[in-house]
Amino acid sequence: MSFTSEQHPGVSASAPRQTSGFVLNHSMLRVKDPTVSLDFYTRIMGMRVLRKLDFSEMKFSLYFLHVGMPAENVPADAGTRTAWTFSQRGILELTHNWGTEDDAGFKYHDGNAQPQGFGHICFSVPDLDAAVAWFDENKVVFVKRADQGKMKDVAFIKDPDGYWIEIVEPARLTNLGLQPA
Repeated sequence: MSFTSEQHPGVSASAPRQTSGFVLNHSMLRVKDPTVSLDFYTRIMGMRVLRKLDFSEMKFSLYFLHVGMPAENVPADAGTRTAWTFSQRGILELTHNWGTEDDAGFKYHDGNAQPQGFGHICFSVPDLDAAVAWFDENKVVFVKRADQGKMKDVAFIKDPDGYWIEIVEPARLTNLGLQPA
């Protein structure tokens, strides 16, 4: 039998057939200044912008980003690319409410200050040490370095809006959460 899910209280024994084909498409973060955030996510994190959508009547823009998308897979036509973007996995949507970039005191709640709510997004990297060196080179703010705290080999950085980003190297996590014998 193939793996379907770990079982814990509250976990359905099987996925309802009506949910077949459901895909977690994207998570959204609100950003104060899209120029600053786009620089961070494209230059520091290596993401590419798949699509920007403007909603002038409501005064906001959406930027859909993805990492590791081969250019030949992305449709050139804007409408087709919009539909295609909403069929992908692992998309980050940055939402910009127009004018926030001009308000020096404006700040979104990062979810980690009180009252806590949203926690973080996570990037897997092939080499955690190289990623940490890259972040240091680019003066990225660390919440926690991989060698700090009780949970080793897991780092947390902040994006320009203060949202936390977990950084992990999957190969280092085989014993994560396992209780010592």
